[in-house]
Amino acid sequence: MKIFEIPKEDLNRLGYIFLRKVGIFIGFIFILFFDGTYFTQNFVSSQVPVNILALLSFFWMYKRAFPRVRKLMLIAVVLGVLGEYFFSVYLGMYTYRLENVPWYVPLGHAALYGRVFVFSKDSLARKYHQEIESFFSYIIVVFATIYLVFFADVFGFVMTVFVFLLLYKRPKDRLYFYTMYIVVALLEIGGTAFGAWKWPSIAFGIFDFLPSNNPPSGISLFYFLLDISCFLIYILLHNKTWQRLINIRKQQA
Repeated sequence: MKIFEIPKEDLNRLGYIFLRKVGIFIGFIFILFFDGTYFTQNFVSSQVPVNILALLSFFWMYKRAFPRVRKLMLIAVVLGVLGEYFFSVYLGMYTYRLENVPWYVPLGHAALYGRVFVFSKDSLARKYHQEIESFFSYIIVVFATIYLVFFADVFGFVMTVFVFLLLYKRPKDRLYFYTMYIVVALLEIGGTAFGAWKWPSIAFGIFDFLPSNNPPSGISLFYFLLDISCFLIYILLHNKTWQRLINIRKQQA
């Protein structure tokens, strides 16, 4: 496996960078326990404190981000709110414990977008991007296949296939989206295990020919919509700067 061809010192540094940039979301998985069914039924409903913690965490990450990433994070918050109400409340694609949209969800989308973006642009990660992508793709294939075979997760497997198809001609985006896939999968497993939200047994609760696990494996596919939308809005807001960048690239070519 290519990942083990990386010098040990650089491999350790990559692990540290990944945990420093993205590891906070692995910790947040356990915080979802306090918005889950067991804790709220046996102790107290604590969605408000979790929302406040998410808000403080978001502003901490926002303050530490580069100006471009800050703007992308703000755009992602707005799109996250709209997307959550559309997919969850309107379409019923999944349902939160209180059948609402907790604050921590769109804030989490934006923070995750920003942190994974920063990791994917790290100089050492870019240096070994092929090795990391190969390793992550192996994990994704194994994960989606296990969900398909043991949990009849056809919906998740189909979405995973679309992830690979969409990235087939977008090699520059693979590191970002493979990383996003894995982190989102971990968050989904934690959130559904604790009962903070749940997915229906078929896609959108409508399509019988697409059985789904709770959660489906390839849900990160919808982060393509978030990423593309953020990118397009950013270009519209900074059209002159974007045109100058295109001209510079043309001159360099």
